[in-house]
Amino acid sequence: MMKTMPQKPFAARDALVDCIRACSICQQACVACADACMGEKAIDRLKRCIRLNLDCADICVATERVLSRQEAPDLSLLRHQVESLALACRVCADECAHHKDAYAHCKVCMDACKACEQSCNDLLGSAGFAQAGVH
Repeated sequence: MMKTMPQKPFAARDALVDCIRACSICQQACVACADACMGEKAIDRLKRCIRLNLDCADICVATERVLSRQEAPDLSLLRHQVESLALACRVCADECAHHKDAYAHCKVCMDACKACEQSCNDLLGSAGFAQAGVH
């Protein structure tokens, strides 16, 4: 889709596309993990995991949407959004790590969150964000 847009991407195209894809994958994994957690017998132990799954999923969706728009981007706003997602992914992955041995869905979610966090960091270091000098 990025190749069809009349505007040049505000960041390195590959890093931008990878981050958008990672947002989608992570969002789906987080929603599925939260749903699976709600079906577990030990749901009381998983309340924080469910909450962080859903928070991370929502932040993924918002980030995916703002990154998909190329016209007149506010790089400062985008940087803060991507940084927030990287943090949400890290916190969610850390929580899922506590449960990964008991629940396979937490391992899948943890891996998706780690991959998304890495994609966010790659995007933040890419041309566009780095060249704009936005902090």
